[in-house]
Amino acid sequence: MEFGFRESIQLTRKNGLNPLIAEIKTFSPLHGDLLRGRDPIVVLKQYETAGASAISYITAREFGGNFETLKEICRFSSLPVLRKDFITNKIEIERSAEIGVSSLLLIARLLKGNLAEFSDLCIDHGIEPLVEVHSDQDLNYVDFKSQAARKTTFLINNRDISKLESDGSLEVTARLAPKIKGTKISGSGIKNVAELEFVLKYVDAALIGTAFMLAEKTVDFVRSFVIWRGR
Repeated sequence: MEFGFRESIQLTRKNGLNPLIAEIKTFSPLHGDLLRGRDPIVVLKQYETAGASAISYITAREFGGNFETLKEICRFSSLPVLRKDFITNKIEIERSAEIGVSSLLLIARLLKGNLAEFSDLCIDHGIEPLVEVHSDQDLNYVDFKSQAARKTTFLINNRDISKLESDGSLEVTARLAPKIKGTKISGSGIKNVAELEFVLKYVDAALIGTAFMLAEKTVDFVRSFVIWRGR
């Protein structure tokens, strides 16, 4: 891994391409098994070949993830790796740092008043915090004037985490993005290049998992998102 998480996004934009965090997602509550017998490392290499800016992997049990697979992804990835999970224990920050995770998802709604402390701890361990928000209430837990906030990237989740994959609207990105200072990513529910074009009007990058995992020709499909420049 040559670049940090946010640096990789910025470099992709500088090169005239669309920064994408490509997610290796094992299971979807809506679509079921997404790996379909594939080796996660094979998917990783396809994402790298297609030009993704960074890799995301969900370790949460609800999505069929596990920490051992994350270890392997960090070991073999040439790109920054984001760990996604419902983090509420500081030990998970230390475990993530030990295996070389570049960025760690911190969900504002879960951590609430502890968000700043967890963000600081990530930074102390050399991890870039990625703070997830879905509503105006979530933004109340973020101190945008703090030192940690200046080193934080924000993920606007178009879905409500309490409903898993049963809802979602890209309008969430359009509504929240102007209220957020710093590097912003839109995630969840982006299925095609038209939807990518919509969210990139408001944010710096997009995180896509299910659509990429369902694609028949992974490299070609992901690359079409990376090079898409609109009409």
